[in-house]
Amino acid sequence: MKREIFQTKDGSTSLFIPEWNESYHSKNGAIDEANHVFIKNGLTLFEAEPISILEIGLGTGLNALITFNESLNKHQLISYTGVEAFPIDFEEAFLMNYPEKINLKISDIYQLFHSFEWNVEIKLNSNFIFKKRKQLFQEINDIEKFDLIYFDAFGYDIQPELWSESIFKSMFNALKSKGVLVTYACRTVIKNNMKSAGFKVEKLPGAPGKREMLRARKE
Repeated sequence: MKREIFQTKDGSTSLFIPEWNESYHSKNGAIDEANHVFIKNGLTLFEAEPISILEIGLGTGLNALITFNESLNKHQLISYTGVEAFPIDFEEAFLMNYPEKINLKISDIYQLFHSFEWNVEIKLNSNFIFKKRKQLFQEINDIEKFDLIYFDAFGYDIQPELWSESIFKSMFNALKSKGVLVTYACRTVIKNNMKSAGFKVEKLPGAPGKREMLRARKE
């Protein structure tokens, strides 16, 4: 599938799929969106606590890199698992300008995300453990393993099956008690599917260019 590189409004890059008319990140700012949805409204809920994170849609590795940088700044212990069914090419990943925009000192970490083997756990430093799983989202069957889920699948218009009640039930099962799921999306059908899966759901102000987003809690 053809992917094209483009620059978002905050200066960070992303990938665009012409066949789907869909991009990997918000055109209004890839880094701004990641910081707002996944860090501000997700990770900061677990300030200073050891945390286990599952990312649904590893994609370019932007969310993982920002989270790694947060672990450096806050000395937080993080175990991070990124799931991706259709990985981008090694060359495409290295054309992204995320280290330049986030922290040039972690360029080698970004390269590691995309160069080491799938399904192998690696300790990147004393605070951050990383694993990437090449897996369909429908195959996820973890039980009470994660504190936080970054749900970053392609949009509902493109892949509605990834936003179904059955997928969110898998997410519910994968979370520990009091666990949290955050996503950039905010549609009534998505919110209802989350609720049917057992989540308590709230709307929050969205990232630049979006009015709202969703946060779901396992209570």
